Amino acid sequence: MRDPYDVLGVPRGASEAEVKKAFRRKAKQHHPDKNRDDPKAPDRFAELNAAYEILGDTGKRAQFDRGEIGADGKPKFQGFEGFSGAGGGSGYPGGPGGPSADELFRHFRNMGGGRQRGPQPDVGFDASDIFGRMFGDTAERARNPGARRAPPQKGADAAVTMQVTLEEIAAGQPKRVQLPTGKDLEVAIPKALTDGMIVRLRGQGYSSPTGGENGDAMLTIRIRPHERFTVEGRDLRVRIPLPLVDAVLGGPVLVPTLDGNAEIAIQPMTSSGRVFRLRGKGLPGKEQPGDLYAVIDVTLPPGPDPDLTALMRSRRKV
Repeated sequence: MRDPYDVLGVPRGASEAEVKKAFRRKAKQHHPDKNRDDPKAPDRFAELNAAYEILGDTGKRAQFDRGEIGADGKPKFQGFEGFSGAGGGSGYPGGPGGPSADELFRHFRNMGGGRQRGPQPDVGFDASDIFGRMFGDTAERARNPGARRAPPQKGADAAVTMQVTLEEIAAGQPKRVQLPTGKDLEVAIPKALTDGMIVRLRGQGYSSPTGGENGDAMLTIRIRPHERFTVEGRDLRVRIPLPLVDAVLGGPVLVPTLDGNAEIAIQPMTSSGRVFRLRGKGLPGKEQPGDLYAVIDVTLPPGPDPDLTALMRSRRKV
């Protein structure tokens, strides 16, 4: 395990805020989800977490600075005098200033006398077995720093877009969507849906390469443009072409809605731009639906109309 200060890239006098900032920056850079083609990414990420576990904790950081614990957060072993650089034996196997695993093996083999060459007599114990019982897997990590297993990481999130029509929103029926992971899901359309809304589908993302939980599916819902209706939040707006004769004389007019036609009464001499409000005929909402606004567009006859022309000429003379 490297020195945690070197792992995070901060000096020993760095503040808590500097340590935290450095950890977040490097964690984002080396996260396994962003380095899926790099087999060493999980080890680097685990090393960052281990370094921050020490430097991000005031007590552990003080212990490390005093030499009481090693870079792996464990207490340093005492009492191994006679090793080069031990200086009284404050090091731990494989750690800074401490004996290596091979040195400890040689130390136990040579206990009690001169160093003999060739086959050794059976003295009733195996030094390697004693060493294994004393230090567990510490020796293996000292020999192979990459042997430390990274904690399971959550799988990556999957992004997908689903388009819905205004009629589908009004009906409120679930809709099937194909995810990038290959899954085919039936998704309920939210009642208070707005264009661009993002819905999190937990556990429906990519699987974890390290055995952790699945990522999530981030579903962006887009409202498909409609040929007649314009969306204004929860409200809808529609333009109603009205023949000139109906605008002058008035009468009933049919207005299209998402669930059929509705009838409204037009007063005589209605001009273009007049707006009629149909309550509850907009999009569904959490508490109540929106409204539909019908805008009148007065239209002229498609071709020449002698009677209408004569009438307009007589009106101009007046």
